Amino acid sequence: MSDMTAAASDMTRLDGSPLRVLVVDDEVNIAELIMMALRYEGWEVSAAHTGTKAVNAARDFTPDAIVLDWMLPDFDGLEVLRRVRSTNPAVPVLFLTAKDAVEDRVAGLTAGGDDYVTKPFSLEELVARLRGLMRRAGATRVEEHSVIRVGDLTMDEDSREVHRDGEEITLTATEFELLRFLMRNPRRVLSKAQILDRVWSYDFGGQANVVELYISYLRKKIDAGREPMIHTMRGAGYVLKAAE
Repeated sequence: MSDMTAAASDMTRLDGSPLRVLVVDDEVNIAELIMMALRYEGWEVSAAHTGTKAVNAARDFTPDAIVLDWMLPDFDGLEVLRRVRSTNPAVPVLFLTAKDAVEDRVAGLTAGGDDYVTKPFSLEELVARLRGLMRRAGATRVEEHSVIRVGDLTMDEDSREVHRDGEEITLTATEFELLRFLMRNPRRVLSKAQILDRVWSYDFGGQANVVELYISYLRKKIDAGREPMIHTMRGAGYVLKAAE
């Protein structure tokens, strides 16, 4: 059986290549969460954890958008914005700010920042804001149709229809999101923590056993009576692969 077919994002560069986003945050865990969410969209992502590295990365990586934390260890996001805009005046910048830092938000937008989200934030909101910024900047091409294929399993993200070997599979909203995350990361082992962060949002307060529960639901619908595609990697997490 054929291996996976790469997922197609519904937003790409004008030449059809993946969008590029630079994530700048000195809190490594937050940067990694954001990067995971953006890779889930099919975008190419790079990270920097200081202002100096952010300016260098913006020059070398040529991003289509930048997610920029206001507070950095060497100099603040406003200075990063000023230096980046001196060489790339059109790149959209989304600031991350503290919840009560109203003056920072005003200063960032006045200086040329395009939008902001406050910490703690929703990953879904951050992605939606980025999509809007890049559409307005004219950097993207929006695809009319988005279908993910892994072996004989297909998912139409627009109609939310799922089929395996031609047979339609009915999923709940949460099952659909879980399967989409697995299908967008085929052959990649995903930990319970990663799945919780992406499917139930990063501030979800529940227990990891909810992942086990929903994996079991998916297996009953996707793998029942067929060669299994969802595999448990003991001590590591779960992986979805095309059936042999």
